[in-house]
Amino acid sequence: MSSDSLPQPLPVVGWREWVSLPDLGISHIKAKVDTGAKSSSLHAINPENFRRGGTDFVRFEVHPHQRSDEKRIMCEAPLYDIRMVRSSSGEATERFVIQTSVRWRNETWLVEVTLADRTEMGFRMLLGREALRRRVLVDSSRSFCGGRLKRKKKH
Repeated sequence: MSSDSLPQPLPVVGWREWVSLPDLGISHIKAKVDTGAKSSSLHAINPENFRRGGTDFVRFEVHPHQRSDEKRIMCEAPLYDIRMVRSSSGEATERFVIQTSVRWRNETWLVEVTLADRTEMGFRMLLGREALRRRVLVDSSRSFCGGRLKRKKKH
C-alpha cells in the first residue's frame, strides 16, 4: 500500500479558536468549539428576512468582539432554512439558518449556521458537531491551535 492512499490525520482544534467568515466580511471572531451542540450558531442582532430577485435573504448585524458592541458588521446571506432549535437551557426557538464559509488556518468549510442572540453567552460564535464532523479532532485541553489573533498596540 502506498503512502498516497493512507488516510491523512485530521487537524486538531482546541475548545476555542479564532475563525473568519469570509462570505460575511468577518475577518476574525472567537468561536467556542462545542461537541455537545449539534448545530453552529452566530450572534446576530436584528435578523430580518427579505426577498431579492425572488430569493429569500436574511440581513443581520454582527458584533464580532466578545464583551464589546463597538465594532458592527452588517451582513446579508441567502436564507437556507428556518428551524426549531433547542438551546442549552432546553428552550426551543425558531431560528434563521444560513450556509456560509468558515475559515480556520488554511481550511475552509461550508457550514450551516443558525442566527441567534448570544448577548448573554461568552462567545459570539459556537461551532457544533455538524461543522466539525470528519474535518477536525477536538482536544478540549487546548486553545487556539490555529494561532492567536495579534492584538493591535494602543498608543
